[in-house]
Formats: sequence, structure tokens, C-alpha cells
Amino acid sequence: MILTLDIGNTNIKTALFEGDEMAAYWRISTDRYKSSDEYGILLSGLFRDKGYTRAAVTGIVMSSVVPTVNFTIEHMCRNYFGVEPMTIGPGIRTGINIKYDNPRELGSDRIANAVAAWEIYGGPSIFIDFGTATSFGVVSGKGEFLGGAICPGLRLAAEALTEHAAKLPRFELVKPECVIGRNTIANLQSGIVYGYVGQVTYLVRKMKEELNAPHAKVIATGGLALLVADETNEIDVLDGLLTLKGLNLIYRKNAQAPAQ
Repeated sequence: MILTLDIGNTNIKTALFEGDEMAAYWRISTDRYKSSDEYGILLSGLFRDKGYTRAAVTGIVMSSVVPTVNFTIEHMCRNYFGVEPMTIGPGIRTGINIKYDNPRELGSDRIANAVAAWEIYGGPSIFIDFGTATSFGVVSGKGEFLGGAICPGLRLAAEALTEHAAKLPRFELVKPECVIGRNTIANLQSGIVYGYVGQVTYLVRKMKEELNAPHAKVIATGGLALLVADETNEIDVLDGLLTLKGLNLIYRKNAQAPAQ
């Protein structure tokens, strides 16, 4: 079985795959202060809860946007699973043509998303990952990653607003009933949530226009995707496991690749 690890700023999403099928999925907090043993013990317990042992893992692949955690996770993989993890980066076979000006600047999670979008949904397609940052990526009909856009995530935008405006209170990130709020909390919720819907809708439409592909498929992933998806007609598919599916696909492409 293949263990996939998507290390984000807020959470580490991880799943076990057997072929194309996901056997188990977990989400744990990203903690820069945890040791490799703490992560190893935590994952071991999660495995036992689902009826698996660490010995079931024959390969590990990881993407990360938190470089300070990488060494700890890699150390955990070696000590607790006896496996050298595959890290998404230069030299990894992806099956797509990356047209970024400098491919080394491209986040490994976005590479995994692009691979999954192309392999599962085809192109042209647009994927949106609603995480700490919200990232948009565009895949052409030829399987080329063309680029995209990055903006602050919903929660990050909400925190920035309340931290830098002294009189504004913290608020729950939920969709209010009306755009015209009648109290401060409702005003904040409306501005963040509905404002974000407008931003997503506009960016997707402009991307489709630049692609000259009005029917490009739009795939949304990430923890806050549901909050936006219900309010726009621009999102076609919700796939919360897009990144992990992409990691699994990349691992298999490289594991099966002939030695050079």
C-alpha cells in the first residue's frame, strides 16, 4: 500500500492507497514542534484504529509547503515505516508538461493537483485548492500546466481583518443568510464569504476567457471549498482528495518508470 502525505500550513492530509482505491484517510494538525516520534506514534495509532499495520506500507510519497517540517516527517517515515519517502520536486516524473517560468518555484501540492486534474478529469481544466492560501491552477487540453493565481485563503483573510482592525470582533466563518448584514458579525461574514465567492467567480471566468475554453472543467478541493461551491455556478466538481490522488498517481509513475 502507498502512504500519501500532503503537508500544508494548517493540516497534514494523509491517505493509504491500494492501486487507485483509497483505503483510509486522516487529517492531522501541522505542528512544527512535534518530533518524528510524536508523528510516528500518532500515525501508528491511526493505522491501528483502521485495522492496518505499518508493515502494510510499501511506499511513501509526500508534498509539502512547510519546509521546516520536512526533515521531521522524512525521519518518521524511515524510523516507523522503514521506507525512504519520495518527495515531489525536480526530476520527478509527472506526466504533464510544466510551463511555469521557473518550475522550481511551483509548490509540490499544485503539481499533484495538476496531475490529478489532468489524469482524472482531463483538460482543459481549472483546479482551485481552498487552503491557508487559495491557489488556482490551469491545465491545457494538451496536459500542460500553464500557471494560475494565488490569493489569501478565507480563514487567513478573516484573521487578517480582525487582527488589524482593532474594533472588529472575531467571528465564525459561516455563510450568512443575506448579503446585506444587519449587525457587525453578519457584515463581516458577508464581506468575507460572498466577497470571496465573487473573487472566485471572476478569476475562473477570466481564466476560461484567456484559455478560450468556456467549458473548461473546474475542480475544487480543500477544507473550505464547500463554503464557496454552493454560491457559484463556476465549480463543476468537488474533490476533497485531489492532492492525495495526484500524489498516488505520481508515485506510481515513478515506481513503474524504467531505470535510466
